[in-house]
Amino acid sequence: MKKAIYPGSFDPITFGHLDIIQRSSKVFDEVVIGILNNSAKNSLFSVEERLEMTKMLTRQYDNVTVDSFDGLLVDYAKSIDANIIIRGLRAVTDFEYEIQIAQTNKVEYPEIETIFMTTALNYSYLSSTIVREFASYGGDISRFVPEEIIPIIQAKYNA
Repeated sequence: MKKAIYPGSFDPITFGHLDIIQRSSKVFDEVVIGILNNSAKNSLFSVEERLEMTKMLTRQYDNVTVDSFDGLLVDYAKSIDANIIIRGLRAVTDFEYEIQIAQTNKVEYPEIETIFMTTALNYSYLSSTIVREFASYGGDISRFVPEEIIPIIQAKYNA
């Protein structure tokens, strides 16, 4: 059985993330979306809010589950018996960083494989940072995230 983990902050989840999730769900038997609980990072959304949004937007996939973790990704992967890490790449600069992480993970957990998936061209510019930036100025984020979560994002800036 090929069990993969797609880790990230998902702060917030974007169309780019959802593209990788949808495509991964067709390749692997099981995909766990692992939402990182990084207390050192100043996230816009709590882990619980990110879990809720991600579950809402992935409920149509029978083989996708959503969970949170803290600590090292390889430790979490071992704990859920995942043998594949999925990482999305937007540009060459992403690869330079991601290859170092993948190699380090392989040293720590030799059974793990990292699979890189390039993002769809129409989302190659997109990041959660861009969504937060546009939303903070009241910009139109409808091309970046599903309409179901737009009010949730806007509420963070209108509070």
